[in-house]
Amino acid sequence: MILDAVKIFLPTTLVFVIGIFITPTLTTIMYKRKLWKKNNRAQESDITNKHFAGVHDGAAEVATPRVGGVVIWLSVLICISLIWIISKAFPSDLSQKLDFFSKNQTLVPLGALLLGAWIGLADDLLQVRGSIGDMSSDVLGNRWVKIGMIVAIGIAVGSWFYFKLGVSGISIPFMHSLWHLGVFFIPFFILVLLGVFSTSVIDGLDGLAGGVLAITFAAYAVIASAQHQIDIAALCGVIAGGILAFLWFNVPPARFYMGETGMLGLTLVLTVIAFLTNTVLLLPIIALPLTATTVSVILQVTSYKYFGKRRVFKIAPLHHHFRAIGWSKEKVVMRYWIVSIIAAIVGVVIALISK
Repeated sequence: MILDAVKIFLPTTLVFVIGIFITPTLTTIMYKRKLWKKNNRAQESDITNKHFAGVHDGAAEVATPRVGGVVIWLSVLICISLIWIISKAFPSDLSQKLDFFSKNQTLVPLGALLLGAWIGLADDLLQVRGSIGDMSSDVLGNRWVKIGMIVAIGIAVGSWFYFKLGVSGISIPFMHSLWHLGVFFIPFFILVLLGVFSTSVIDGLDGLAGGVLAITFAAYAVIASAQHQIDIAALCGVIAGGILAFLWFNVPPARFYMGETGMLGLTLVLTVIAFLTNTVLLLPIIALPLTATTVSVILQVTSYKYFGKRRVFKIAPLHHHFRAIGWSKEKVVMRYWIVSIIAAIVGVVIALISK
């Protein structure tokens, strides 16, 4: 029990230290390379909503690097690699116990994190530079191309769950039974992945996405630990620690934004972990602010398109609506963090007592 706790908390602390240590160098590179968008969203769109200009800081967007998510996944990768190398170079009961890189628990979620991060990094660089080699920003910048890539990843990972692990159903809280989906488990996995991926729009205020996601991964560390999936718990803790290192520099005024390299990687690995812990139906509760963000956009788009251009919110996603009605950025972020903590606690409690 004590070693399990050490296995979770020691790497979580280590990755935070690593993130704090590497960020100044990464920040210097980001600013030297001017890795920010040359035009802000208001200049790029035909949005006429009068509230948009009031909640969107266009000046900051064209002067702040958008690839800050590199801090998160690079810190995680360095931490895992360092612990793995130590366990091989200095084999002992302790060093091997601390090594949480395992084929059956953490290989796939770590792969999902890095795959999403690299695709997101390519997208960020395309938005910054306009092109990479023969690839223009119209490629990954096109939402349908990006959705197609997410679907392809979903097919691959969903098939791994179904064919390799034999997972064909999901647990229903308090029912002590599985909802058997058969081969339809794969399209269900894709739908969940798309739903979580769409929450990337929460990366809109300094500290907002980082705080919400750190709390969400911390909650899954508790759930995985309670289910004796210690390697997954350690990975969740490490990801949360990496996000906290990012958040240290992302609080107002943000030194950089998370960007797609952070949001895409984190949303992909979050989906995989939700399925690995068999708590996917609790994900909308545990990550309530992410759910609210997605739902607000869906409601806004549907109402505007099919109900005479009526708006449910002054502006979507939801956090911008709160800005439009007069909340300060700090108030929105702090209240989202509070809601995240309460929702995460509720989700964890349900997960623990429903088994």
